Amino acid sequence: MESLLSQSYFFLIFWVFFMCCSLCEANYTFYAGGKSGWVLNPSESYVHWAERNRFQVNDTIIFKFKLGSNSVLLVDKDDYNNCNKDNPILELEHGNSKFRFDGSGPFYFISGHEDNCEKGQKLMIVVLSPNHHKAHKAHEALSPAPVESTGPVSPAPASATSGAPGFIGGFFSWSFISSIIAVYFCILV
Repeated sequence: MESLLSQSYFFLIFWVFFMCCSLCEANYTFYAGGKSGWVLNPSESYVHWAERNRFQVNDTIIFKFKLGSNSVLLVDKDDYNNCNKDNPILELEHGNSKFRFDGSGPFYFISGHEDNCEKGQKLMIVVLSPNHHKAHKAHEALSPAPVESTGPVSPAPASATSGAPGFIGGFFSWSFISSIIAVYFCILV
């Protein structure tokens, strides 16, 4: 009986460790502007949307817009402040462009379409450093970290907002599956 109990405790400890690792490794996928997408007049301002979300290294942002009607330019801080489209670091023009944050610090995005930037279609995202206690220093960085861009991706479902609900759902799915396995293993042992 003692052997069965020790095996159950071992499995329980393994399960807790696995859940903690799964939680730490999670990456979010955000849709720029939430439900509105990358548009001139979103239902929620880009400033407010960015402030209420927490971005971390390896998170992804998708810019949804009608192909040919807009573009997204990754620019430096000065070009962001001045809406300068002449020297972008990267241009995303696929309509469903995916961008992965592979470093911490601020990232500056502006619309490349006509005078949309001047009318407010721009987005600054501060990506937290892996060490959360240093997150406040991310605001002070002067230039964006190197980035990776991919081509078109499948459009998001109409109800998609930020990555947080997907993460919570994914976390609880893994928790549920892991719990079933833990209970099954404990009953067998």
